Amino acid sequence: MLVMYRRPIGDVSRYIVIVRRAEGADKVLAKGAGEEGDLASARCDARVAVASQLQQGGRVATDVRTTAPPRRPPADVLGLAAGRRRTTWWLAGLTAALLLSVVAGVGIGAVPVPGGTVARVVAHHVGWPGERTWSAPVDAIVWQVRLPRVLLGALVGAGLAVCGVVLQAMVRNVLADPYLLGVNSGASSGAAAAILFGVGAGFAEHALQVTAFLGALAASLLVFLVARTGGRVTSVRLLLAGVAVGYALYALTSFLIFASGSAEGARSVMFWLLGSLGLARWDLPLAVVAAVVLGATALLTLWGRRLDALAVGDETAHTLGVRPERFRLVLLVVVALCIGVVVSAAGSIGFVGLVVPHLARRAVGGAHVRVVVVAAVMGAILLIWADVLARTLFAPQEVPIGIITSLVGAPFLLVLIRRLHATTA
Repeated sequence: MLVMYRRPIGDVSRYIVIVRRAEGADKVLAKGAGEEGDLASARCDARVAVASQLQQGGRVATDVRTTAPPRRPPADVLGLAAGRRRTTWWLAGLTAALLLSVVAGVGIGAVPVPGGTVARVVAHHVGWPGERTWSAPVDAIVWQVRLPRVLLGALVGAGLAVCGVVLQAMVRNVLADPYLLGVNSGASSGAAAAILFGVGAGFAEHALQVTAFLGALAASLLVFLVARTGGRVTSVRLLLAGVAVGYALYALTSFLIFASGSAEGARSVMFWLLGSLGLARWDLPLAVVAAVVLGATALLTLWGRRLDALAVGDETAHTLGVRPERFRLVLLVVVALCIGVVVSAAGSIGFVGLVVPHLARRAVGGAHVRVVVVAAVMGAILLIWADVLARTLFAPQEVPIGIITSLVGAPFLLVLIRRLHATTA
């Protein structure tokens, strides 16, 4: 049997090989190779080979067939597969770094605790069987003092970073951060009222967190009412309303400090305004922060494609089936709730929501499905180490964590402004 094959080989797109198939062995009789235009000459070679076999005597059954070349996998023209691989590697590395940061953050302090001891203490409290070889003070330091603080820092950093990503997409401004909506100013006013005048004393030990959260919600509602003038909530109007409300509430906080006449109370308010994780405990506020931050991160990840459309522009969002006004309102509610909970638990911590989104975009690109998750992990790592520095830099005194994040964020902001100027020029 004579069989004609057509297959790709090397740089030649097609070629034809004539073989004589007999008793399971193939004997090559002729070849015809070339591009698509040379296919006729290759087929001519096949016919010549068949004729020569017939002239040699005997009858030869011929079956001349052409096989289609095998399909090649489609090229990754848009880079989607490469982007997914890069995101997977980044998430794997950042997750490992986050776990190591948690262990290191718990172990570093005035009383250093080895990482192995930290792991055994945590495993013991979560029910993992094992012999207890550490002292009661070490157990209290790890489980009661440092671990809640480190977990709160990770949650706060993740919440601020995720809200920064969303706000930069909402207002289409690379310099937007979570405090742009004035939510932190509302929380600061509520906290100042609780510290200086005892507002919310009925909430006992949670009075500070509750009043700060109520102040954040009030500021969010005020921003929404101002931005909705005219029946629509646009990005520019939302930006201007947030700035105006923020300055007004900042003035209210300053007036409360001035009217109290208490130097110690004013110092406490200023320390809280600069951010601190010192109130972290295994109680309801930590659970609320965890639920809100993790829920908001998951929800915003699912809305990643809508955020992509909104970041391009309202017209593009309309074309892709997204209603910008309604979606922006929903995002405002989610972001305000998340920021309100975070600020009420840790105070005003700046620059995390500004710096981390840009780092995440440089790592995995601009798709918000990937950016939201990566930014959350990056923000958690950043704030854990900022808190470690705040606790140990001038020990035994504690530096407000907002000072550390500002020292990191201010140079980054200058670099960002320089790059924007170079791009526009």
